[in-house]
Amino acid sequence: MRRARHGLEYGLALAARAAVRLLPRRTSLAAGALLGRLFHGLYGARRELAVKNMRMALPSRTDAECRAILRSAFEHAGRHVIDMLNFETLRPDEIAGLVEVEGGEHVERAMAGGKGVMFFSGHFGYWELQVMAHAVRFTPMVLVVRPLDNPLLERMLERVRTRVGTRFVTRKGAVRGLLRALREHASVGLMIDQHMHDRSAVTVEFFGRPSATTSALAALALRTGAPVLPVFTMPLADGRYRVAYGPPIPPPPAGDADPVRTWTQRCTDVLEAYVRRHPDLWLWMHRRWRAPAALPDSAVAGQPLPAREELPR
Repeated sequence: MRRARHGLEYGLALAARAAVRLLPRRTSLAAGALLGRLFHGLYGARRELAVKNMRMALPSRTDAECRAILRSAFEHAGRHVIDMLNFETLRPDEIAGLVEVEGGEHVERAMAGGKGVMFFSGHFGYWELQVMAHAVRFTPMVLVVRPLDNPLLERMLERVRTRVGTRFVTRKGAVRGLLRALREHASVGLMIDQHMHDRSAVTVEFFGRPSATTSALAALALRTGAPVLPVFTMPLADGRYRVAYGPPIPPPPAGDADPVRTWTQRCTDVLEAYVRRHPDLWLWMHRRWRAPAALPDSAVAGQPLPAREELPR
């Protein structure tokens, strides 16, 4: 049954790729939005999970508002998939023409430091496209990835990602691979909005709820001295994209009792600010909050959670 489902999904993906190559880009993006609406209707369990997540994260929003945002989020996800297939066929100069870079000076200064650069993002905006855009504008990244459940789709996605020189390490053994990349002065990228199951997780607050998050970003930055920069990609009205790089997230002060958690919290706060500003661009459909509904041990013991930095507007 699983093999048949994987084959069907792969066949649909191949059909979508063939259609994308025949259609004008604007038409294909409209088709992507329709695809997103289709999945919104078919995946009832994911839809209701997303509404539950949104209502807890954004309690000031009504149920109707949450459902309207979610419909837009599904449409956005459909456009993202389709334009990733569009980008697969584009030359580097064509990709560059579809992207407006904001904050590129932060990247250039960070790269000039000679310690490698760590970039973080989340399942927000056009995260797959920003990896390709970054490779075209600056240098290919080394990414931590979780393979898709469907191996056929995983190989297809890998071909799209690697055509611009992107390299990958899997979660198992990721720290060693990323450390090697930083020692080579490379750029590495991590997503910080996925639930972590293992003991390496650090618990921070995301929308006021405890969230088990990767500790690799802060731990490697503390070990190597590599700067940590946020990057997020948002759509522009003319069909292009803005890849926005922020300044380096400041490290915790000397003597911080839990510098990994403090730095991870600061990065998470930046991601949260973007999601609050553009809730229709985040992937509410995944199971982000699975940590126990309690504060981290250090807070329970009487040590307060680190104060949040002022969030960007």
